[in-house]
Amino acid sequence: YEFEEEEIILLWRAEGLLQQKAIPQIKGLGHQYFQDLVSRSFFQISSKDEFRFVMHDLINDLAQVVAGEIFSKLESDRQQKFSNRTRHSSYIVSKYDTMKKFEAFNQVKSLRTFLPLRLSRYQRAFLTNVVLVDLLPRLGYLRVLSLCGYEIFELPDVFENLKHVRYLKFSDTNIKCLPDSLCTLYHLETLLLKGCFKLQKLPSKMGNLVNLHYLDIRGVKSIERMPFGIDKLTNLQRLSDFIIGEGDGHHMRELKYLSNLKGDISLSGLENINGQDGREARLYEKEMIDRLVLHWSKKFEKDSGNKEDEEWVLDSLCPPKKLEQLVIENYGGAKFSTWIADSSFKNMLSLELRNYLSIGGLDEVHKIGVELFGANQSNAFASLETLHFESMPNCEEWDSCEGDEQASKFPSLLLLSIRECPQLLGRLPTFLQSLQKLEIYECRRLVVSISSFLSLCELSIERCAQLVYEGSSSTEEVTSLKNVSLKNISKFDISAEKAMLRFANSEVFDISGWKELEFLSQNGLSLVGHRFITIEDCPQLVSLETEEERLPVDKIPGVESLEIWYCERLNRLPEVLHAFTFLTGMRLNGCPGLVCLEMRSFPPALKKLEISKCENLQYLVDENINKKSMSSNTCLLEHLEIMDCPSLIWLSSRGDICNRLQLLEIGSCSKLSILFLNAKLPAMLQQLVIWDCPVLECIAQDFHETLDLKSIKIFCAENIKLLPRGLDKLSHLEEIEIHGCPSLVSFEESALPTTNLRVFSIHHCENFSALPKCINNFTSLRELKVVYCSDDISFQEEGFPTSLTSLEISNAPRIYTSLVEWGFNRLTFLQELKISGEGCSNVVSFPEERIGRMLPPPLTYISIHQFENLEYMCSKGFQHLTSLQKLFIVNCPKLTSLPEKDMLLSLEWLYISNCPLLEEGCSRGKGREWSKIAHIPFVQIEADLDKRIGVKKASTVMLSNVYDME
Repeated sequence: YEFEEEEIILLWRAEGLLQQKAIPQIKGLGHQYFQDLVSRSFFQISSKDEFRFVMHDLINDLAQVVAGEIFSKLESDRQQKFSNRTRHSSYIVSKYDTMKKFEAFNQVKSLRTFLPLRLSRYQRAFLTNVVLVDLLPRLGYLRVLSLCGYEIFELPDVFENLKHVRYLKFSDTNIKCLPDSLCTLYHLETLLLKGCFKLQKLPSKMGNLVNLHYLDIRGVKSIERMPFGIDKLTNLQRLSDFIIGEGDGHHMRELKYLSNLKGDISLSGLENINGQDGREARLYEKEMIDRLVLHWSKKFEKDSGNKEDEEWVLDSLCPPKKLEQLVIENYGGAKFSTWIADSSFKNMLSLELRNYLSIGGLDEVHKIGVELFGANQSNAFASLETLHFESMPNCEEWDSCEGDEQASKFPSLLLLSIRECPQLLGRLPTFLQSLQKLEIYECRRLVVSISSFLSLCELSIERCAQLVYEGSSSTEEVTSLKNVSLKNISKFDISAEKAMLRFANSEVFDISGWKELEFLSQNGLSLVGHRFITIEDCPQLVSLETEEERLPVDKIPGVESLEIWYCERLNRLPEVLHAFTFLTGMRLNGCPGLVCLEMRSFPPALKKLEISKCENLQYLVDENINKKSMSSNTCLLEHLEIMDCPSLIWLSSRGDICNRLQLLEIGSCSKLSILFLNAKLPAMLQQLVIWDCPVLECIAQDFHETLDLKSIKIFCAENIKLLPRGLDKLSHLEEIEIHGCPSLVSFEESALPTTNLRVFSIHHCENFSALPKCINNFTSLRELKVVYCSDDISFQEEGFPTSLTSLEISNAPRIYTSLVEWGFNRLTFLQELKISGEGCSNVVSFPEERIGRMLPPPLTYISIHQFENLEYMCSKGFQHLTSLQKLFIVNCPKLTSLPEKDMLLSLEWLYISNCPLLEEGCSRGKGREWSKIAHIPFVQIEADLDKRIGVKKASTVMLSNVYDME
């Protein structure tokens, strides 16, 4: 589990481990303790994220020994019972945390910490209602409570029973409001609501929480205003957001009483305040704030009067001098405030005209003038490393004071980004000696010169007026540039000699939207010196080299990856491509000029080749023209994909493109009738995937020379009637999936191998009428699917292999009837069961009560569809399903009842669709089936599923502790 320093400090504080009366020093004390533990290797910096930490396994083991019974950790893989002495508990959140998981808490009476831990912030998790309704009210001694990340829509009103709580974390839940009883938690110090996107308001009596020192509502966009009484929360150190509602401008003045604020704060709704409100907030006095966001609403109608008001407001919001980052969004003023570039802001590290020290959405700013540099122009933004301008549609000029030769603007600047400033004219400043990364995007009138940026490592330019280079041709200037991306540049005004010097050594080279480019050398560009090349949307490009300037073999470049996208006139690849000794990957997409790849042979190191949307490609290689086989033993090609090539007739005239080919995937090739004219597959092939090839009749004559094949997948090949002979000789074959092949009747020509086959799946093959013979002998088979094949397909007397872990049967009434008689219980390893009951009109119970047999105990997932007369679920059949997690029931219009509650205690997810009688019975609190499902973490009920793609929208009821009607 990875954690942040602040997360641990807040927990320490809640547990009373930071005994310090002076509130502003609490975090400093916690930081000191934390760093002491880091220095002693109790905590270690995560290898994945330098801002997060992990605890060493040995230290974790030691901590558990020292804590003894005081601390208990829920282990998901075993049954537990907590001691009466347990005070602190934690557990790793699962996707579905069921009632059974929390049985360990039944005897705990004095628990202080209830702490679920997520391994990923993006993890979606569901919690049994039992925790909220039954468990929490009994935990009256709690100090720390977290329900972070659960799909909870409503919190129960239980906080009057939790008087001792100091820490609440409901971040990333779906709650819409907080109970009023939360405001009776007078000891509450930390309230975390980050990412509660549906939260509409905070409790009206928030001012009662006088000990609150940390309130995080980042990402909560639905709150329109702060409640009254925030000024009473004088102990607040962290207030992530302060929202001013319409008509509430005077509430801005409450901030002046919050003198302990630190870290970052976002002020939104600034269109609702005036300059006096802003001045009364006294932001300049809050010296511990290091990041400030000032946000005006986009919905706010701006006229000339509003512009002046916004300038007045911005002037009044002068931040403290130690500020490091400033964000100004949707500001409608026509000029900046004088304080923005005051030289006293010596700690300013990031200036971004949107999103860091960011001024974004400045529609009315026409000029970035001298006020940006402040009064002390000779030392403007001495510490600034990042500068972003974004979304300034009317900005026309950047006055960079080039005439002041003594000025040293932005001496530490590493990153300059200018995005979506379509009217910006002229040129960039030329004094940025430390600049390492330059990004220009959608500045169609801007001239970009890169001659003086000698430290530049990354250059990304898209849609600018002109790219120029006015420097010398010294080789000293070309060594630093490593990543180059040049897209949609109206005019490339760099000589071929300078272009070669400036760009030749960049490892990553990406060009796009060069409408006039016919050859790379036309602009001094070359394949030499680059490792990764991408060329896209160059409609006039004929070849990467001219006939006269073909690369000599002794200067073959070290290209490792070559991608060419949407170059309509490209009709050939470089003559010497076969000698690119480092090329391992090549992708060709949208090049209709290619008829075949005219190469002597594949590049010797090429392992992966992908071709798509080359509509005139007829064959991959024509060895009759090249007079040389492509099947050289020196070829390393392992992965070949060809998709959306409607003119493709075959891959190779002689076959065996490469002996080492391991994966071959071909899709959406409407004229492909045969893969290889010699009807043979590459000898070392392991995976064969074919889809949407409607006229393909022959894959190969046989599999006799392809004995390493492990996977065969064929989808939507209407003309395939038989598979190649020798299927039973494929001793390594692990899976075979055939979908949408209506001409396939059976495997009569060749049986299936019995040794390693794990997956056999046949879908929508309407004429397929016979399962492979002796299928019960397939002892390695784990997954069997027979879906929408012939109605006459039957069940063999010998039955299915008992090794199955997943079974799906649809539209096969003869198989279902025989399987019931044979006995589901014989499938002693079965974990997933999907049954669709078309044609089974006599079935009224599942499993059928008249047979009296039970379902296999290992089952974790059951899906039942299309039983038109099914009336009830037989509890006896579910009797031993202690591992059942998911139950799906769809299109069973007469079904009225579920198994008894005791049969569903382990259930995590119940899904019901188009079962009107059962839906009625599952009504919350009053339905006859409600008591059976109230404990399930996630109950999803959908009606009119068949109409979802039509006019009428489906109604959905989701239960995650409570109903949520959508």
